[in-house]
Amino acid sequence: FRVHSNYLGCLLKWKSWLHLESVHQLRDCIQKTLNEWSSQISPDLVREFPDVLECTVSHAVEKINPDEREEMKVSAKLFIVGSNSSSSTRNAIDMACSVLGVAQLDSVIIASPPIEDGVNLSLEHLQPYWEELENLVQSKKIVAIGTSDLDKTQLEQLYQWVKPNSNQVNLASCCVMPPDLTAFAKQFDIQLLTHNDPKELLSEASFQEALQESIPDIQAHEWVPLWLLRYSVIVKSRGIIKSKGYILQAKRRGS
Repeated sequence: FRVHSNYLGCLLKWKSWLHLESVHQLRDCIQKTLNEWSSQISPDLVREFPDVLECTVSHAVEKINPDEREEMKVSAKLFIVGSNSSSSTRNAIDMACSVLGVAQLDSVIIASPPIEDGVNLSLEHLQPYWEELENLVQSKKIVAIGTSDLDKTQLEQLYQWVKPNSNQVNLASCCVMPPDLTAFAKQFDIQLLTHNDPKELLSEASFQEALQESIPDIQAHEWVPLWLLRYSVIVKSRGIIKSKGYILQAKRRGS
């Protein structure tokens, strides 16, 4: 089950709602895509609902013209939602390249994978996903890779194993970059970026609610989101966003 949702169109009606958090934007975009997709297909397909299904609204997905590829920077951020398999990383990158019509992404940042409450993030949690990202760099599917929300100690641990190109810092949790993190990143030429993504961008319950409201005949509780990828295509010379969207993969429990 895969959903491709370009949300530039969705954002047009939110111009005066600047306080709307990205978690609500995402849920609304998933629901809008599913609503439009389900209205265009056979009711029999909704009732049967196979294990693998492409939910794509054709006009919402814009492939990059090969002649313009060098003029564009294609970036992505990957959120692992409900899968502990590193294969999710490759699946997400392969699908993003296919959707956008490119052979390679210029940069990919991976959000911290989900961990149990009360457990501190360690290199052990990140390592399986990072190894797959490194493999994708070696196979030229990605140019640069980065991390998100690592403090100085965690970034240092990762650097001792392999150097990331960048690390995102959530300014909602710290108004100023931590001095020790800034000093370490400067010393070892790691770019520090900022973001304002919530800790949980898409919960299982939120996804199931959007699915049930969009397709009432489906057994939404049987479906769990695996990963979410947010991409952006930027015109390098002008610094403007050409397109921006989400790709989501979910699976039926037990399948």
